[in-house]
Amino acid sequence: MSVKTDATKSVPAAVNANGPAQIVESRVGRHSQPAWSRPSPDGARPGGAGGASVPSPQGSVKKSGFSIPTVPFWVQICLALVLGALLGWFARIGDVGWLVTALDQIGSIFVQLLKLAAGPLVFFSILVSVTNLRKVKNAARLARRTVLWFMITTLIAVVVGLDIGMLTHPGAGTGLTAKDGAKPDQAGSWLDVLTGIVPTDVITPFTHLKVLQIVFMAVVVGIAALQLGEKAQPFLVLSQSILDLLKKALWWVIRLAPLGTLGLIGYAVATYGWDLIGTYATFTASFYLGCALVMFGVYPLLLAIVAEVSPWRFFRGAWPAIQLAFVSRSSLGTMPVTQQVTERLGVPSEYASFAVPFGATAKMDGCAGIYTALASMFVAESFGVNLGPGDYVLIAVVSVIGSAATAGLASGAMVMLTLTLSTLGLPLEGVGLLLAIDPILDMMRTATNVAGQVVCPLLVAAREGILDRGQVRGRFGIAPGEPVRARGHRPKAGGVLTTRPGRRPYPGR
Repeated sequence: MSVKTDATKSVPAAVNANGPAQIVESRVGRHSQPAWSRPSPDGARPGGAGGASVPSPQGSVKKSGFSIPTVPFWVQICLALVLGALLGWFARIGDVGWLVTALDQIGSIFVQLLKLAAGPLVFFSILVSVTNLRKVKNAARLARRTVLWFMITTLIAVVVGLDIGMLTHPGAGTGLTAKDGAKPDQAGSWLDVLTGIVPTDVITPFTHLKVLQIVFMAVVVGIAALQLGEKAQPFLVLSQSILDLLKKALWWVIRLAPLGTLGLIGYAVATYGWDLIGTYATFTASFYLGCALVMFGVYPLLLAIVAEVSPWRFFRGAWPAIQLAFVSRSSLGTMPVTQQVTERLGVPSEYASFAVPFGATAKMDGCAGIYTALASMFVAESFGVNLGPGDYVLIAVVSVIGSAATAGLASGAMVMLTLTLSTLGLPLEGVGLLLAIDPILDMMRTATNVAGQVVCPLLVAAREGILDRGQVRGRFGIAPGEPVRARGHRPKAGGVLTTRPGRRPYPGR
């Protein structure tokens, strides 16, 4: 039996011993499509119920000759950014109090909805990812190399931040003094990082969203489940179902991202205006420049040289996650989208389900790298303290080792900054100098964090030979709730995904 895939070629059909024949997608050519996903001559995909057409790749729905245009998700976000800025500007110059309150409530509710599922999402994501590692051969090596690339890219980000700070001197000429700052309510220290990993009970980490403690419990439970073997299988099935439910609910929240963007941007403009940004113009410009250099310079260079992956292909695939991170300011809230785009870029789901949740809690190039370096120099210059080469080395070491302290949450960079300032002996009142513009900085910080959380799994998968380089899934644009039809690497006999021992996978591509 064979199934026609085009006018001249056919492929065999795979026959299931327990059921009817199933059509296997043609492998003839890199861009071939299965019949069910190939557009019909009128531009719509077949398969609609009752003769109705389903959305076509061109972004419209056709029925009875009437075309209903659909607005891409990224366009909705961009329109919300512009409209939010205009509403905020109007509320500020017109002193419209009720509009400022409305924008604040819209943005706050969106952030609260993202945080609502953060604790359980981290727990079950880490738990499931730990148990999924049993399907991956050489899982320990994958984990080690993931951590190694996390540290390497964070170190590069710190160096970029320090170099830009030496050139621009972000704290010079601002006119800010110690009276303008204040000690933060929550300060970080090395003792807090070490003692804060182990929880005192199982409830507090979820109610107070202590991510490191949640990760600790998830890893312990996951290892225990692996040790129990078949006895823990019902629990693992339940955990996977709960994780799927959480992701589905979070997709509903993500659909509200344009509305949340309007509120967050509008409230920031209405509250802070452009005058405050002008006071911190050098620091803000330096920080955005550093993040841009890392995202659009360092990452593409690593992808092209180390992973042999096209930077254009990477940004086409990863942009939905980067875009959502920019407006949500939460790596954890963006995590389902981050994992989805990582798998769409060819990283096997068995590995991505471990690397992405782990990266959402520990991979922070924007927070722990660029921001910490520039903010430390800003505080030192504002207080008239000269930093030497030894201090710069100390900033790099603290940033690389202490990046887990940021824990993937909005304002987590403040904890990282207090940890660095206390190590350098700088006054913690300097943190208060940057609180006013923190929301503006946090958007770019989070976008950089998420971009790095996609890059590192790609680098590791490419070096280990498990990256699906021939993977083509049509359009990279992701609509909230769209499933991933991944071909990827299928587990070999025994359900184990193997890695290649060689260091130059897929030569000639």
